[in-house]
Amino acid sequence: MSDSSYEFMPKFHQGFLIFVGLSFIAAGIPHFTHPEFYAPMMPDYLPWHNELIFTSGIFEVLGGLGMFVPRTRQFASLGLIALLFAVFPANLHVAVNEVPMIDGPINPTLLWGRLPFQLIFIYMVWWAGLKEHPWQTTNE
Repeated sequence: MSDSSYEFMPKFHQGFLIFVGLSFIAAGIPHFTHPEFYAPMMPDYLPWHNELIFTSGIFEVLGGLGMFVPRTRQFASLGLIALLFAVFPANLHVAVNEVPMIDGPINPTLLWGRLPFQLIFIYMVWWAGLKEHPWQTTNE
């Protein structure tokens, strides 16, 4: 890696950490303000729909906040990755059953197309919070 990369990447990494953290906080808050939006996503075989909606919101917000603190970042990253795996069945349920999430026609291509984004989100959390980068120091 060139010297200019070592100068740029730490700044990019910090900005990306902020982006990931704020994204999960922003995604978690509607679980409390508009839980009814998430209710159709819940498969029938899962109990306690409202409790699970609130719990996933809590962990999204806590995980997002944890990304900002170096001492909690690794734990928060692992928790967010676990959360992304845990909510995947609900996202799959939406695609398989063509669950309407918004008013208007259902587009099955969009419902199925959003599933691979779970892997992208997992990668983003891993890269931001777990991957050891050559520019990092033990003090970060």
